[in-house]
Amino acid sequence: MYKAPVKEIAFTLNHVAGLADAIHAGKLGELAPDLAEAILEEAGRFASSEMAPLGEVGDRQGARLSDGVVTTPDGWADLYRAWREGGWNGLTGPEEFGGQNLPHMLNVATLEMWNSASMAFALAPTLTMGAIEAVDKHGSDDLKSTYLEKLVSGEWTGTMNLTEPHAGSDLGVLKTRAERRDDGTYRIFGQKIFITWGEHDAADNIIHLVLARLPDAPAGTRGISLFLVPKFLVQADGSLGARNDVFCHSIEHKLGIHGSPTCTMIYGDGKFGEEKGAVGWLVGEENKGLACMFTMMNNARLAVGMQGVAIAEAATQKAVSFARERTQGKAPGWDGVGQVGTMSPIVEHPDVARMLLTMKALTQGARSICYACAHAIDMSHHTEADEAKNWTERAALLTPIAKAFATDAGVDVASLGIQVHGGMGYIEETGAARYLRDARIAPIYEGTNGIQAIDLVIRKLPLSDGAQVGGFIEELREITRQVSGSNDAAFGETAARLDGAIADLETSTRWLLQAQREGRATEALAGATPYQRLFGLVLTGAYLAKGALAAVDDGRSAQRTVLCRFAAENLLPETAALKRQVVEGAASLDAARIVLA
Repeated sequence: MYKAPVKEIAFTLNHVAGLADAIHAGKLGELAPDLAEAILEEAGRFASSEMAPLGEVGDRQGARLSDGVVTTPDGWADLYRAWREGGWNGLTGPEEFGGQNLPHMLNVATLEMWNSASMAFALAPTLTMGAIEAVDKHGSDDLKSTYLEKLVSGEWTGTMNLTEPHAGSDLGVLKTRAERRDDGTYRIFGQKIFITWGEHDAADNIIHLVLARLPDAPAGTRGISLFLVPKFLVQADGSLGARNDVFCHSIEHKLGIHGSPTCTMIYGDGKFGEEKGAVGWLVGEENKGLACMFTMMNNARLAVGMQGVAIAEAATQKAVSFARERTQGKAPGWDGVGQVGTMSPIVEHPDVARMLLTMKALTQGARSICYACAHAIDMSHHTEADEAKNWTERAALLTPIAKAFATDAGVDVASLGIQVHGGMGYIEETGAARYLRDARIAPIYEGTNGIQAIDLVIRKLPLSDGAQVGGFIEELREITRQVSGSNDAAFGETAARLDGAIADLETSTRWLLQAQREGRATEALAGATPYQRLFGLVLTGAYLAKGALAAVDDGRSAQRTVLCRFAAENLLPETAALKRQVVEGAASLDAARIVLA
């Protein structure tokens, strides 16, 4: 059973991502170390003891639809109420509406624990938190006063409605339409698919944020508006009124995240209300809805990255536990004193140890990347002028890497976890397969990882004409210098391997920036995905080294150094091959496309 790694989470927040320094410098208001520790401890307790057992129930039962009513797995509605009564939904919410306005770093740390316990369950609050941010930033005062308090408390949940049957990632061709009414409201008509927690029995109201097009809107993405559409209309006194003309037509039967109802939503079919059309209110300005939705999507992209970290952590815990108990064959040197004639635990076999160490290194690397991204977001809100600009760009640079590298790691680690279990891993009863099934959606939704790579290379590398990424690479080099200067033999070849990997990153970065300046966008796009992985691996090596260098006497320093060395000597050699894919792969890719004709 999953046990939240609170101490490792706290260490990464404080000594790798930068929470401790930010608190010490007074950047985060009145937040004190003991409060942060208490929040993490209580989140860990709730995730481990109350949420994780029901995660297994949710996987077995799934969400169920009958006569238009979606029922969540047994115990989930009560679990959600207990979770929101604990105040978890409003951790970073605006204080004006009942939130605690705590740092984003603490929120993503708790998101890791919720998702490790049950990714399907955690999707509900993840979407609600994104809706809060979008309404708070772009909504009118009336919308804020009507909806934010209940969203922040978690009494009402939120959704994000983008995808349509004919339009996946290409939002410019969406067909859902909006019609103006004289009272300032709009009527929404259309169909949305893959709507996470679009209908359920855990909250009194569901607030849908819906992309739609007005009759006179420009073509493409320039003509998209964002609307708030509640399941139940809200009366002047704040009580719930009539049912709005929106309903769940069906739920998807998915590979994983079974407990999360993934809905097809119908707007304006006339099933509810005297007049056809779901009543909606404009969020932001007409025809500028995509910018408003991106506020929610950027929040969600880091949250999805945390799902990758969470699945990797849970899968690693299960695999390590199994490998320590499962005996098979005899590992080299096992026939020692008191061991003659006995089989060895499989953790003693070199190949199993290699898999487990790879799982641990990828998990910790992905965690560090995501927490560093959250730190950059926090600093962008708590610093001034040029410093805030730097942190805003750093958060923008890290977001696609956090989303893509962490979710790829989640899939890879969960797959390795099954391999460690052997044939038993392929059997559902052991629970290892659930993690791979759940993890597989994360590289797909909230912008596929290929789209993240495009965003990274085309939009984020050129920030400040390449100065942002260049400065970041130099910061990573300083970590290498510190490893070298430590003269600690336990690091092995870490300094040399990390230095070489950073050189691969720098060469690839310069090549991609130059390709774009010279109008060779196709070549840059061909190298985008390998570049994104290269960047993630370098950050993994650098952040593991940073953690190993931290002067913290918690009994785990030797373990961190060993894991850092393993990653440097076993994972970082891949960066040389990735660099060649980036700078040399475009021509063969273009030539080979004839195979697909």
